[in-house]
Amino acid sequence: MKPWLISALLMIMPVRALACEGAVAVCEGTGDGFALIRDGQPAKVYVDADAAAPVRRVAADFAADLERVSGRKADIVHDLTGGGDIVIIGELGHSKAVAQLGIDTAAIAGKWEAYSQTVIASKAGGRLLVIAGADPRGTIYGTYDISARMGVSPWYWWADVPVVHKDNLYVTTGTRSDAPKVRYRGFFINDEEPAFGGWARQKFGGINHELYGHVFELNLRLKGNYLWPAMWGKAFADDDPENLKTAQAYGIIMGTSHHEPMTRAQEEWHRHPETGITGGKWDYTQNGDNLRAFWRGGIERMHTGGFENVVTLGMRGDGDEPMTEGTATQLLETIVADQRRIIADVTGKPAAQTPQVWALYKEVQDYYDHGMQVPDDVTLLFSDDNWGQIRRLPRLTGEKTGETRAGGYGVYYHFDYVGVPRNYKWVNTNQIEKTWQQMDLAYASGANRLWIVNVGDIKPMEFPLSFFMDMAWNPEAMTPEALKAYPARWAAQQFGPDHAADIGDILTRYSQYNARKKPELIDASVFDLPSLSDMELDYGRLADRTEALSGTLPADAKNAYYQLVEYPVVASANLYSLYLHVAENHRYAAKGEPWANVEADAAEAAFRKDGALVDAYHALAGGKWDRMMSQVHTGYDNWQQPDARVIPPVSRLTVKPGVRVVRPEGRDRFTSRLRSSSDGRFAEIDGQIAIEAEHFARKTEADGVRWQVIPNLGRTQSSVISLPQTAAATTDRSVRLEYDITLQKTADATLHLYLAPTFDTRNAGGLRVAVAIDDGPAQTLSFNLKPDTPQWSQAVKDNIVILSAPFTGLKSGDHTIKVFRMDGNVVLERLVLDTGDQKTSYLGPPETR
Repeated sequence: MKPWLISALLMIMPVRALACEGAVAVCEGTGDGFALIRDGQPAKVYVDADAAAPVRRVAADFAADLERVSGRKADIVHDLTGGGDIVIIGELGHSKAVAQLGIDTAAIAGKWEAYSQTVIASKAGGRLLVIAGADPRGTIYGTYDISARMGVSPWYWWADVPVVHKDNLYVTTGTRSDAPKVRYRGFFINDEEPAFGGWARQKFGGINHELYGHVFELNLRLKGNYLWPAMWGKAFADDDPENLKTAQAYGIIMGTSHHEPMTRAQEEWHRHPETGITGGKWDYTQNGDNLRAFWRGGIERMHTGGFENVVTLGMRGDGDEPMTEGTATQLLETIVADQRRIIADVTGKPAAQTPQVWALYKEVQDYYDHGMQVPDDVTLLFSDDNWGQIRRLPRLTGEKTGETRAGGYGVYYHFDYVGVPRNYKWVNTNQIEKTWQQMDLAYASGANRLWIVNVGDIKPMEFPLSFFMDMAWNPEAMTPEALKAYPARWAAQQFGPDHAADIGDILTRYSQYNARKKPELIDASVFDLPSLSDMELDYGRLADRTEALSGTLPADAKNAYYQLVEYPVVASANLYSLYLHVAENHRYAAKGEPWANVEADAAEAAFRKDGALVDAYHALAGGKWDRMMSQVHTGYDNWQQPDARVIPPVSRLTVKPGVRVVRPEGRDRFTSRLRSSSDGRFAEIDGQIAIEAEHFARKTEADGVRWQVIPNLGRTQSSVISLPQTAAATTDRSVRLEYDITLQKTADATLHLYLAPTFDTRNAGGLRVAVAIDDGPAQTLSFNLKPDTPQWSQAVKDNIVILSAPFTGLKSGDHTIKVFRMDGNVVLERLVLDTGDQKTSYLGPPETR
């Protein structure tokens, strides 16, 4: 069976079904295989005494993992005398033991970061588990893979995920191998103040090599290999001379962010002015000599130390700003050419032999769109719009990448951002379903060389980061079925199988609720009151469910559960309660109703609870995470975060003594929820018909293009997309969805399509979809989002694009709405047909069936 197919099957199999299925499966109990742990005693771990430092280090980690599971120390040995069950960890061509065993390594030889795991009998008695890597990182991944499958989560340190004790653990016989599909895979610690930075200074005395050791280990356990380090007022190589050496010892490839060329942190330009090089104007036309000397120093540091880097090329303005007004293509081409001459001169070899990347971020994409030429060996790193929508991808010829280049393509993605229209830095607001849809498009378009994601403070992005890295390892295995199974599988890895389905669903729901509108964008006036009331109710029920589940977990899992699940859910739900009470306070105060004071009290209580939830997080594990949740998330009045937590203003009325305060309406809350018909068709109710996209009556597919429902993608229920996403435009109306409806009256109507925001990644003038009713003429609808325009700003704030088509003189009775595919990357969430009476509602009316 092919390795990618094995990976795909592993991703969709139920959690319990993994036990003892297939070759080199890790199984609890005893059996006919290799004993990792027998009667509480772990196997010995062999590593060559002269192995590369990253290999020796991972062998020590694996021994520690065996101790975490068994409770007993695992011995590390450097010879195979004495027999018994031994785990052999070695790199092809550098391990005498692996070479002497004569195992078949043809499947991995010469492949970037590939590994094999083989169980064989030992000539000295017992069995051997041989983990062989094609290179040091391949060896690392093969080892950590066994660690994860025996119950050590990649998040054991970063989220205090408990390791379940096991007295007996064995590995089935056979061999398996694996290798990554994306060459460079990693994350960017960014926007790290006040949370990550404050926590690091308190716990480690700074963002230093001791801290980065934990970061590097996490990255490798997630099967990543690449890092952009924290850079707000920081300089990775200059802050701590041990940082680069520690990265080297772990086997991590370092990079620098999109605006920090030639391995230099931007902060370094503002340091050491006594050298006569730094501290001047960041302007290539006026200060080119000093800039070249500055960049040369970065490359010399990399080359002299033997450090592994992907070198960022290009130049943006000082402080993550545009370099010039307009598009100075010729100037940037000159800068890149000069940078490559420095690389070649310092390394003594052609520049093409040093990995390089040019980040097409923000205005830099304009250079690409205007035809800027970059040497073929440089990786072009496309970017999203900072809000999860990829802006540009390689152009396609048919279904194949039409722009082939030796350096390939990559994607810089965001789970965190500082900038317009609003910072979002607090809790996770990213749906893995959205990430999958965009990164599947990227991979299918040929962007497979480098994937990196901005994760802010790392915490609390544990769930989407895990998904991003798992998908980066093998995008082909992350099928829609694997995507659907992922939340429960991830929950099982952290908390075991018993509650995995429930926890996975909670993670999915809260990601969806937070994606409706990011918490930093919410205030008492941003929604119509019925919508705010409904969403507060949704979140309150989810919080109740989350807290109830906490009571069923073992004591040693509660810290991890609070970090990964309970805090983000309950704190987000409480934020909705806070703003609902503020909105109600304003409404009643405007009417002079004393109930305004009750709502003011409730708002203030919610604000206090917000602080108490943070305090509880900071007290976990003896204060291990103190300051990590210190990100301000209330009181925004522009795109930038406030300096401190501020309660939204409330009004209080003077109430005469003895006056009984009652809620005037005599009901508990507003609601926009409507009744539904039950006749099997979508019926008009109160002048509107609302349909979730997945509830089509019929679908028509052609020429290899098919429809795919993506559960949970979007603001309400799910979405429908066409696959493959890179298929050529469909113009013959052959690929369509049909929805059966019943109108109660004859009327002029407007059909609204609710779409997830996406970009025309081909730069072909926009994305198109067509609609018709019955056999009437099709109307083509299109949209073409452009960053920093009012249309884009509203789309990302509301996480929706609504396209509308008028239909005049629709007769009462039965009809069929038809939606025709034209372009890929169009994500249909729901349809609403308005016959003139549609009421204001943020999410649109509930489904009317």
